[in-house]
Amino acid sequence: MRDHTRLKAFELADQMALEIYRLTKRFPKEELFGLTSQLRRAAVSAASNIVEGCARGSEADYIRFLDTAYASACEAQYQVSLAHRLHYLTDSDYRSVQETCDHASKVLGALIKALRQTPHP
Repeated sequence: MRDHTRLKAFELADQMALEIYRLTKRFPKEELFGLTSQLRRAAVSAASNIVEGCARGSEADYIRFLDTAYASACEAQYQVSLAHRLHYLTDSDYRSVQETCDHASKVLGALIKALRQTPHP
């Protein structure tokens, strides 16, 4: 089994989830079951799918879960952008969390690409 705590991709996805939870505490209460919930779920999904993929036995399953984590990180990027355009995030908070989301997505994408290019028995 793989150790998710040793992956930079997990570290960044976890940081993204923590940052998003911190920032969404200030979202309007009417967004609790809307954008707040969606954004939190996407962020947690990115980290959780890395963890679940690491627990899978096959390389194909591992990559499949990393693909899902990547998609969730991309989803969070869009939702962070939407929250900013709705003025739920300050410019500074937006830049910070967007940078974290972007970095997490890029590292995940690079990991997936490397795994796909490596022959597996």
